[in-house]
Amino acid sequence: MRRKFEPREYQELIIAHASRIDRSAVFSSMGTGKTVSTLTVIDNHILCGESHPTLIVAPLRVAKATWPEEAKKWDHLRNISVVPIVGSEAERRAALKTDASVYTTNYEQLPWLIDHYGERWPFRNFVSDESTKLKSFRLRQGGARAQALGKIAHTKIKRFTELTGTPAPNGLQDLWGQMWFMDAGQRLGRTFEAYKQRWFKPSPDGYGSVPLPHAQEEIENLLRDICITIDAKDWFDLEEPIATPVYVDLPIKVRKLYRDMEKDLFMQFDGHEVEAFNAAAKTQKLLQLASGAVYLDPDADSDYHPKSKEWKEVHDAKIQALDDIVEEAAGMPVLVAYHFKSDLARLLRAFPKGRQLDANPQTIADWNSGHIPVLFAHPASAGHGLNLQDGGNILVYFSHDWNLENRQQILERIGPVRQMQSGHDRPVFVYNIIARDTVDEIVIARVEGKATLQELFLRAMKKALGR
Repeated sequence: MRRKFEPREYQELIIAHASRIDRSAVFSSMGTGKTVSTLTVIDNHILCGESHPTLIVAPLRVAKATWPEEAKKWDHLRNISVVPIVGSEAERRAALKTDASVYTTNYEQLPWLIDHYGERWPFRNFVSDESTKLKSFRLRQGGARAQALGKIAHTKIKRFTELTGTPAPNGLQDLWGQMWFMDAGQRLGRTFEAYKQRWFKPSPDGYGSVPLPHAQEEIENLLRDICITIDAKDWFDLEEPIATPVYVDLPIKVRKLYRDMEKDLFMQFDGHEVEAFNAAAKTQKLLQLASGAVYLDPDADSDYHPKSKEWKEVHDAKIQALDDIVEEAAGMPVLVAYHFKSDLARLLRAFPKGRQLDANPQTIADWNSGHIPVLFAHPASAGHGLNLQDGGNILVYFSHDWNLENRQQILERIGPVRQMQSGHDRPVFVYNIIARDTVDEIVIARVEGKATLQELFLRAMKKALGR
């Protein structure tokens, strides 16, 4: 029987590994604490006298919010200050003038940042979060961001750490670009062509290459001293999903609309006047604002109202967060639960390869055979009898409502019990995309059983009164 481990145990493995050598890679499943473990390593180096700041490069939303927020969660990281270098050039320059021990930025800004500093590059410590973004590196070609980083990776950076849950999403060839930043080709070959010639052969169908029979074992042995793998199924009780909250912030203009509706049951934007006639309607409008689109008619408090066809998008913060999750999944199918029809329309537009769960049996067959990368499902339509567990083990709640039964039903479609019944020895990952300081948080607290209805009511009233 698998014993249950405390999160600290596997995090200590990551910390020990990353602290032991200057260049290391952590291949860790989603939700296993890569962020806090890496910050702990950085803090340890600071306590030992490290004076150079650390640069962490990650997808935009992660660089802007996840890393700074994670540092604030833990008492032992109180000495770490995290400053995001994002936004306009003026905002980025202002951020660089702020004194901090850790700076974060997105991959798109790497060429600008490297050009900005030139020979004065100050970051001796570098962390690549979602390091598969470096897989395109080649000595004389490849992606512009990886190329820019390649010019300084072994001359101006002393400590280089890579983090990813999916190091080889499209096969072993994805490893060479990432590992070059570890050792300049010492283990896998100085050039990508040398790597291919040693461990790959032309594919029988004439398209691309396939690994030789001995390739995987030899490559793993070569990388064993600088890489560590943490697999969630070795540490978690697979009878429970691994739940992760993903917080997003409402844009300033949307926050004002939210407060107007919260206090006055009325808001005005882009020439539209939107009001709610009672508390129930107000709650629905607030949930719509949190998700990113609002029905314009005051009577349209649900998808089933005849006036629910006309809506207006107000922000895409949740769509950006979902894009990050899908990217991190690196090809693994993702099931997305939505609440409003406006959500579905926006999701289908943002993810053109995604599909809506419908009554067509072929849709379920395509999902279970891995042919649908993102499946959008309303919880009410994903009830008893649907078997979706063969298609994937990742569920994202994009938007929320109070119906706990519906929420549990869609989770059960790919849940731990069904995974084990179908012979899949893998954990189930659940992401809640939550708009911070909105009714989203109240709904989540309720459906997770962390608060009584009275407590939630009092909390909502305090928010409405601005307390």
